Amino acid sequence: MRKKVVAGNWKMNSTIDEAKKLTSEVVGILSKEKQNDAVVVLCPPYPYLGMTRRDIGDSQISVGAQNCHEADSGAYTGEVSTTMVKGMGAEYVIIGHSERREYFNESDELLAKKVSKVLAADLIPIFCCGESLEIRESGNHLDFVKQQLTQGIFHLNATEMEKLIIAYEPIWAIGTGKTASSDQAQEMHKELRDHLATKFGDEIAEQTPILYGGSVKPANAVEIFGQPDVDGGLVGGASLNSRDFADIVKAI
Repeated sequence: MRKKVVAGNWKMNSTIDEAKKLTSEVVGILSKEKQNDAVVVLCPPYPYLGMTRRDIGDSQISVGAQNCHEADSGAYTGEVSTTMVKGMGAEYVIIGHSERREYFNESDELLAKKVSKVLAADLIPIFCCGESLEIRESGNHLDFVKQQLTQGIFHLNATEMEKLIIAYEPIWAIGTGKTASSDQAQEMHKELRDHLATKFGDEIAEQTPILYGGSVKPANAVEIFGQPDVDGGLVGGASLNSRDFADIVKAI
């Protein structure tokens, strides 16, 4: 049975006081109300990783970074290595978010290196893939996203692949208020799972969690998570509201 995962990507949001308050509220609500075995991950901005890890305490919530550099160390001003991320108590790293691909020109080749670096540090990559509105309207969206998997993770061996999480994020549904229908989400997730099977076999494909990451909200979470190949969510804006995020976790 595949594990269920709900990860909150705070992006470049919140002051230090807001981050502490949000963490405290999420921990408090989930400790009282959580009634499932979903893995919950908070992904705050880099400066708050250690603080968030401490504030989570002995709860079952994990911490993830929003990115990392592909080198262990060096003259890369402003960058953060996997060693630094792990030292701050993180267990997960988001790799290849659409905003990293678009705004920072991260290529599939670079992301493949980052995935390997994250795994080498004994961290868990949340590998993102997804298409723009232009690609979807062209009708080539399935092939486009499968190619992102081919270029980004098909260099891994089976043992490495067993540790990885995939997040499908339709770019046209991020921060726009639009959401892929549950049928659209299921279609893509099934296609990606079948594509994984061509490289890694049915067993690994079936056990790989594939999250949906396009404007997940309490109002649509139950329907989206109810699809057979949707194993949770990579939550953006709604993760900045403790009540909304907790309700999304409960929906899984």
